[in-house]
Amino acid sequence: MRILIFLSFLFVSGNFLNAQGSNDPDAKVILDAVSAKFKTFSSLQASFTYKAEDATGKTLFTQKGILRMKGTKYRISAGSQEIFCNGTTVWNYEKSSKEVTISTLDASSGMITPQKLFTDFYNKDYLYMLNGEKREGNKIIQEIQLTPTDKSRSFHKVYLWIDKNTKTIQGARILEKDGRRHTYTVSSLKTNIPMTDDTFVFDKKKYPGVEEIDLR
Repeated sequence: MRILIFLSFLFVSGNFLNAQGSNDPDAKVILDAVSAKFKTFSSLQASFTYKAEDATGKTLFTQKGILRMKGTKYRISAGSQEIFCNGTTVWNYEKSSKEVTISTLDASSGMITPQKLFTDFYNKDYLYMLNGEKREGNKIIQEIQLTPTDKSRSFHKVYLWIDKNTKTIQGARILEKDGRRHTYTVSSLKTNIPMTDDTFVFDKKKYPGVEEIDLR
């Protein structure tokens, strides 16, 4: 598994469905607060750890990564993979094979970008409920359970962990239908730090010998 497993949740594509059933109003208050807080950031940099487990709970591997965001731009770095997006174009760079795949970001496709993860993606695609809260060190973490309304998706549950005081996402766990689990834990979060626009563009001159696969 690679960092694209992370994106399988962040970039869920397909038709938006109206949620059927009742949503938890307490969970909505929390999610709305996370969305409002995120919109106050001019930029964001999050260091995270990804852990993959099989159906028995055995850890398959762990990997550390960094997510950088500024407006509609983002950059994700983890292991041998880097994904750049300047808001219109996406470069998926695989260091081990020295290949970069270039594609156009279709804003009308219903794709959930990292920005939408922190805003209002939950309003249409998920049923949500607050499972409770617990103390972890000096933080109080609230857990929200998300159930996709589209039953054809490969996962059946997502758990978001939110810092009650800062209203920021601290991690997530995705449960696949075959029993596999993917856990993401945010180890540090920096906001409103200077980021130049070229941070989010793949500059071929800096990567000599890389083969370009242009799908635009």
